[in-house]
Amino acid sequence: MDFFADVLLPLPVKGTFTYRLPPTTKVAVGSRVLVPFGRKKIYTGIVVMVHGVQPTGYEVKEILATLDENPIVRHPQLKLWQWIADYYLCSQGEVFKAAVPSGLKVESETEISVNPDFEESEPGLLSDRERVVLDFTAQRGRLRVDEITRATGFKAVEGIVSRLLDKEAIMIAERVVDNYRPKTVTMVTLSIERHDEEGLHRLFDEVRRAKKQEQLLLAYLDASRWLQRSHELMEVSKEQLLERSGLTAPVLAAARQKGIFTLYKKEVNRFAHGRLNLEAPPALTAEQDVALRDIYTSFKEHEITLLHGVTSSGKTSIYMHLIADVLAKGKQALYLVPEIALTTQLTRRLRAVFGDRMLIYHSKFSDNERVDIWKKLLAGSDPCLVIGVRSSVFLPYGNLGLVIVDEEHDTSYKQQDPAPRYNGRNVATVLAAMHGAKTLLGSATPAIETYHNALTGRYGLVTLTKRYEGIELPTVEVIDTLKARKKWEMDGLFSEQLVSECRKALANGEQVILFQNRRGFAPMVRCKECGWVPTCENCDVSLTYHKRGNALTCHYCGHTITLPTTCPQCGLPGIEVLGYGTERIEDNIESKFPGEKISRMDLDTTRSKAAYDRIIDEFSSRKTRILVGTQMVTKGLDFDGVSVVGILNADTMIRFPDFRSSERAFNMMEQVAGRAGRAHKRGKVLLQTSEPSHPVIKHVVAHDYLAFYHEEIEERQRYGYPPFTRVIHIYLRHRQDDVVNEMAVRFSNLLRQVFGNRVLGPEAPMVARVQNMYIRQIVLKMELQASMPKVKRILRDRYEQMLSLDGRMRTVRVHYDVDPV
Repeated sequence: MDFFADVLLPLPVKGTFTYRLPPTTKVAVGSRVLVPFGRKKIYTGIVVMVHGVQPTGYEVKEILATLDENPIVRHPQLKLWQWIADYYLCSQGEVFKAAVPSGLKVESETEISVNPDFEESEPGLLSDRERVVLDFTAQRGRLRVDEITRATGFKAVEGIVSRLLDKEAIMIAERVVDNYRPKTVTMVTLSIERHDEEGLHRLFDEVRRAKKQEQLLLAYLDASRWLQRSHELMEVSKEQLLERSGLTAPVLAAARQKGIFTLYKKEVNRFAHGRLNLEAPPALTAEQDVALRDIYTSFKEHEITLLHGVTSSGKTSIYMHLIADVLAKGKQALYLVPEIALTTQLTRRLRAVFGDRMLIYHSKFSDNERVDIWKKLLAGSDPCLVIGVRSSVFLPYGNLGLVIVDEEHDTSYKQQDPAPRYNGRNVATVLAAMHGAKTLLGSATPAIETYHNALTGRYGLVTLTKRYEGIELPTVEVIDTLKARKKWEMDGLFSEQLVSECRKALANGEQVILFQNRRGFAPMVRCKECGWVPTCENCDVSLTYHKRGNALTCHYCGHTITLPTTCPQCGLPGIEVLGYGTERIEDNIESKFPGEKISRMDLDTTRSKAAYDRIIDEFSSRKTRILVGTQMVTKGLDFDGVSVVGILNADTMIRFPDFRSSERAFNMMEQVAGRAGRAHKRGKVLLQTSEPSHPVIKHVVAHDYLAFYHEEIEERQRYGYPPFTRVIHIYLRHRQDDVVNEMAVRFSNLLRQVFGNRVLGPEAPMVARVQNMYIRQIVLKMELQASMPKVKRILRDRYEQMLSLDGRMRTVRVHYDVDPV
């Protein structure tokens, strides 16, 4: 009897694909297989079902190879992937692609090589560029298309390759690529069996006249416990042996040549740090202890509990006690944070308490490191703590007991592009429920939806109203920038009052944080003579100036050009920069506070894992005294030397056409304010704005989250926004503006036939063209009780109906963003 496997592929396509199992081949659900797809491609798939039912109507291809003896995903993961696909209106293959590290997804790479039988039958058969590509390929043997592009500098190399294929000058070959490389260590052992006494004497005779080799042999016997027969033989690495003996590699090489030692490679875990002298979780204050007991009480009645604690109230200490309790019960814990910067700062505190039971997982790790963590969790269900960003929800947990989502309000938990466009906080609560675990959400400024769920009884609610050791919340002083400019008290983006307070803090040996939610040197460049503004050739946005590279860059597609010295439109040297990004602020501060060490934390300065560590370590140790940053500096970072925080321009946050703009502005300002005065001294926040009477500003000044919440929830209810409805954004993209506009109008009309006035739009979004694709947005407002799988089916049916009505719809890219932030 033939057997077949339904295989999930990491592709944006509906459903699974059925392949025939080769005779005698056995696979398990959750294991990887290598399968052909289409005419040329090879993909790694995950087996989701094995059965004996042969599909009809097409030829069933055979699985090329099995990659695992045991599954690499667990059953709860497959269930979670299906839930994400249903709720966030994407394919399960897209979830698979996002969830599994690239090192576990073996794929084929298209390579080209010269056809040895090709002859240029007539002069001029090949163009100059085709001949360059052909000659270059002949020299190198086999090449990928991207390698040819880099080497030749030609644009649209794919077209040249296509023409060469048509002329049969080149051939295409598929090479299977496995990106994962395990970490290995060179181990040393003796070339004899442990019980071979005569052999050991013979080895000593060999090294009798080579004292260093004899010393090396003695060091090995000691380190491995070779002669202590009552003890298990210890493995000894090359590094350990040389360090223990105080000798060098050439001595070991000479002994190996004599047949004394044998060397072999051993795969090891990248994250073993060795046992530490572990500490107990920090002692709790009376209020923290009450909060901890209230959390345990809440967990008896609620699967999810919100810990609403003001900034610097010691929520992390409470988390550590909860984690210690879960590990003591033999279970696993997941600690989610919104930014990699937070994992950097928390690592030392958590490592001191949990040692090697703590694992870190985020995108700045290499793919090999992420595969190692995946394999470690897959190997067993030992108690451990995983700390990481949103992608940590995809790891193969075997015995999850607790999920903590710190700074749960943060928009960084939402994946924007590509699909799945999931919210890590919401997925974490579903993950916990599937494992029968409890979820704790923590924040000083909870998301409106979260706090609403807590007040209505869906979640438990525990509050911490006082800062650790009774430190008062910082005072917030509002600086009216319009009045200050009229009095000539503004220098660029800096008021005299802000500069004065910063000088006082620095003179007292304290630190300063300056917050501006724009990176780059200046958000805009223009010609003061003719008004010309450089815009992106691919997107409908102006380019941002970055001084360090003297470049104008698009923050949507990455397109970069050099800053011109003269205006390309009028030819005059009238180029000027307008506005302030973090890079320009850093430059200005250097002139205002000469000699002070300054750090900048934004996307441009934190491209690598090491960059996060360096910036945070230098500021924590007070090697730098001024930190300039974007929203990265608002997210739970703990610096005890900061006494002054400057919010340089609150207007850019509160003037935004979106129903969440007030919530985002309040959260961001309140969070960055919370960085001030965290150790034995009340801090000060200077908030610069041209709208000091704005309601959000007043709530930030009073640190009054409840007043802000009640005002915001009343407005949400009045206009039918979350948490009273569920919002879905539908985006359509096409290279032609008129096509996407027509398709969007017709598609929205089809949707109105089912959903009625729940459909709004279509409209062009604020940025209506990105990467040469014109965009239209349709908004769908659904009742909370609506079934998302049913909504997905309706949307798919209407999309297929649209395809049947107009074939141009096939060229339109459509994607859905559920619960946008």
